[in-house]
Amino acid sequence: MPLVDHVRRQRRRYSLSASLLVPPGVAAGFVPVRTTFSHVGAALVLVAVVEAMAVVGRRPGGVLASVSAAVSFDYFLTTPYERFTISQRTDLETTVALFVVGLIVTELAARSRSHQRSATEEGAYVSLLARTAAMSSGSRSRVEIIDAVVSGLTQILSLRDCRFEPDLSGPPFAQIVADGSVVHVGMRWPAEELGIPGPAAEIPCVWRGTTRGRFILTPTPGLAVTREQRVVAVALVNVAAPSLDPARAPDVAHGPGRGR
Repeated sequence: MPLVDHVRRQRRRYSLSASLLVPPGVAAGFVPVRTTFSHVGAALVLVAVVEAMAVVGRRPGGVLASVSAAVSFDYFLTTPYERFTISQRTDLETTVALFVVGLIVTELAARSRSHQRSATEEGAYVSLLARTAAMSSGSRSRVEIIDAVVSGLTQILSLRDCRFEPDLSGPPFAQIVADGSVVHVGMRWPAEELGIPGPAAEIPCVWRGTTRGRFILTPTPGLAVTREQRVVAVALVNVAAPSLDPARAPDVAHGPGRGR
């Protein structure tokens, strides 16, 4: 993970540097023809550059590129040239429009990425629930179903560890309930901001009013978890609950570190 984080930081740094430096370079390229080339046309080219930077550098890169593009347009393409002064109203309007349109394009790109990511996650969640439901209604052993739920919960909630406990005599933990809320010491916990409280939390496994155990979660400290992710996690446990009857097919050998 440290190597992955390092690569991400480096990529973010490079993208922000590009957002700052590419617009001035493009604007400077118009200098030989700035007296004959349409200023509006140059501004449109810079908007395209901002859009590219918004895609590569995400929202921070797009905002930085918008500022850089507007400043570069003023410096290189408006009279008096090579000065941060605008003498004509039309040039001022074009500069302001360039900045505003750049911000709009950046926000649209960010929202498009968010919607695409949400659609991908939703598809993965539906597929996971469907597979678990098929296992529960089939001839899979209890331990196989538990392993599938443990794997699914770990993925959905980005957990450090997860296990199933059929014994309810242990100490109570913060609990994720059906609507995705996290209840900790009798109060609602803002998991979408602070993450799931540690050192452990639980999702009870209930079928027709009978508790058949609980899944113990070891969360990643401080990692925010959306309500949607928590609702899907509870739904996954509920889908598996009917098959967690101890009378189900005999368990196979237990995997290391996972309670049954």
